[in-house]
Amino acid sequence: MYIVVVYDVGVERVNRVKKFLRQHLNWVQNSVFEGEVTLSEYERIKTGLRELINEDHDAIIIYKLRSMPPRETLGVEKNPIEDII
Repeated sequence: MYIVVVYDVGVERVNRVKKFLRQHLNWVQNSVFEGEVTLSEYERIKTGLRELINEDHDAIIIYKLRSMPPRETLGVEKNPIEDII
């Protein structure tokens, strides 16, 4: 499955969340990561994020898709994701 993770967390937790997500997904923009994952990787990501955030103050949205959707970037692409063969 392909996932897109968008987060809004307290400033004191941003670097930990970003570092964790960089181990599993591709960084796209500030507070946005995406990538292809297995079901077990998806569960590990959710568990890891729950351990890092304060669920009373932070928000993380995970979009689950069947495959990478077509993308169009306007302006500067911060971290281009190209097809890997």
